[in-house]
Amino acid sequence: MINRTVLIGRLTKDVELRHTAKGDAVASFTVAVNRQFTNSQGEREVDFINCVMWRKAAENFAKYTQKGSLVGIEGRIQTRSYENQQGQRVYVTEVVAENFSLLDSKPKGNQQNNARQASTPGDPFANGGQSIDIGDDSQLPF
Repeated sequence: MINRTVLIGRLTKDVELRHTAKGDAVASFTVAVNRQFTNSQGEREVDFINCVMWRKAAENFAKYTQKGSLVGIEGRIQTRSYENQQGQRVYVTEVVAENFSLLDSKPKGNQQNNARQASTPGDPFANGGQSIDIGDDSQLPF
């Protein structure tokens, strides 16, 4: 049997990071995912998917994301239930995220600074973030 889920969307708010009594980190967050089709008014609808992530991945996810971050999530769908303080049974369906990708690009200033810092003399591929001309008459370094 297979239970795999892949989501690409934006965080609706900052990640809520908590720790269990044992000290395990757990992150709760919601990903807004656009539907692939439009409704009868021509508008694209959005699904808000509740997710949970555990341990070190949760800590890293909370550290490097914020409200509005574009993220990729891979995990599984899980259902659970609990009894609330009023004695009512509450059912929850969520994605247990196992892997994530940060899909936002860095601000332009940081990309250029990082490219310059990573450049080493004689590196044919480092050009200060500028494109390299590889026309038919160019001498390729490989």
